[in-house]
Amino acid sequence: MMTHRQVVISASRRTDIPGFYMPWFMQQIKQASVETVNPYNLRTRTIPLAPRHVHSIVFWSKNFGPFIDEGYGERLRRYGYRLFFNFTINSESRPLEPNIPPLDDRLGQLETLCTVYGPEAVTWRFDPVCFYKTPSGHRHNLADFERIADVAARYGIRRCITSFRDDYKKIDRRTAKRAGFRFIDPPLQKKVRVLTFMAAHLAGNRIDLYTCCEKAVLAALPPGSGVKAAACIDHHLLARLYGEGVSFSRDTGQRRKQGCGCHTAVDIGDYRRHPCYHDCLFCYANPVSPS
Repeated sequence: MMTHRQVVISASRRTDIPGFYMPWFMQQIKQASVETVNPYNLRTRTIPLAPRHVHSIVFWSKNFGPFIDEGYGERLRRYGYRLFFNFTINSESRPLEPNIPPLDDRLGQLETLCTVYGPEAVTWRFDPVCFYKTPSGHRHNLADFERIADVAARYGIRRCITSFRDDYKKIDRRTAKRAGFRFIDPPLQKKVRVLTFMAAHLAGNRIDLYTCCEKAVLAALPPGSGVKAAACIDHHLLARLYGEGVSFSRDTGQRRKQGCGCHTAVDIGDYRRHPCYHDCLFCYANPVSPS
């Protein structure tokens, strides 16, 4: 019987560890601990990583290619770790996501994860939905949504999490250097129409739609929309997959006022030490090319 609570490791909201930093991650696994730095107060703490201390590891990525190709997941499972995957697959858009693999490659990675680990251990994130203006006109990044949904359904995916782009000062500084480019925050009713469209298409594929930190939009949806508030790290889901041992306590470090439903996890990414090479224009991570 489990006599202590185990930790859920988040790897990571702050950068793409599966895409760029798996050698570093495996070194932390080898030494059975990792030092984390709080990005706000810079306090450090040491987190034990031995399998007996870790309930599960939640990997976040836009490119699981290196993770798959180098066999990291199989090695981690042999060591006794239980894995979950938050896989962001958005439409192809060079202005927004210049350095991620082609969509076909990412869909192939999704198939591999679902085949090897089971679709119940994978959540597809279409995140964020973006509206923007360029010198050639108004744009959005929903063009490939239906195709991605149809393919994901064939692989057994049953959860899609989405949100609308958030404003950050660092992103405003980045986009100000691009002549004629401007992100647009659509009115509430347009967001409602977008989520209604997404939910209807997903329902036809037996995929449930969840929103991340979209409390106001969720409240404005009509009754029966089927859209639910997300917990991107969901202890109830992890417990169903891998057994008890988690705390079910809410993560107070996340944006609860905006509707975040995440349970407690330890995020081991580091903005300073782990810049992200994807250079996504809308992202709060630390890009390698800030301009």
